[in-house]
Amino acid sequence: MGRDPFVVVIARLRRSPGLTSHEVRQGTVALAGPLDLAGIDPGRSVVPEGAEAVCDVTLQAFRGGIDVAGTVTAPWVGICRRCTAGVSGQLRVAVHERFGDGPAASDEMYPAQDDAIDLGLLVRDAIVLELPMAPLCREDCAGLCPQCGADRNDGECGCVAPADPRWANLDVLR
Repeated sequence: MGRDPFVVVIARLRRSPGLTSHEVRQGTVALAGPLDLAGIDPGRSVVPEGAEAVCDVTLQAFRGGIDVAGTVTAPWVGICRRCTAGVSGQLRVAVHERFGDGPAASDEMYPAQDDAIDLGLLVRDAIVLELPMAPLCREDCAGLCPQCGADRNDGECGCVAPADPRWANLDVLR
């Protein structure tokens, strides 16, 4: 089993508050967990299995932890919510988080352990929170015909919408 590409050793940074380090890490991110909704909603977009995410960040030491700021990028795939065509895209998420330990660590910080931080946690959270919940193939997608199921993006199908029986009494006024 290889080394985790998102684990960064921070021993040198911790000795000198204010010191910075630029890190670019790339690898696959396991999205399985309590926030992975891909198995629940078939229309939700996901990161393709085996796809790599890139974490390009600057680490800055402060007393009690490390400040991390930069971007996370990853590909995604999904199904258009209107016409069910396959869609894909590239996420680019700005991140700014803190890692700390001991009394400095809290619910608002990621944990730093044994002079190392796991950027994989930050990458996973950034990706899951930014995945499109209901993607579109394009903004003007016409969707599917509710009567025959034809893709309206390919042209009109000729179906006539059925009359709404609740308005039938008003039809006589036409």
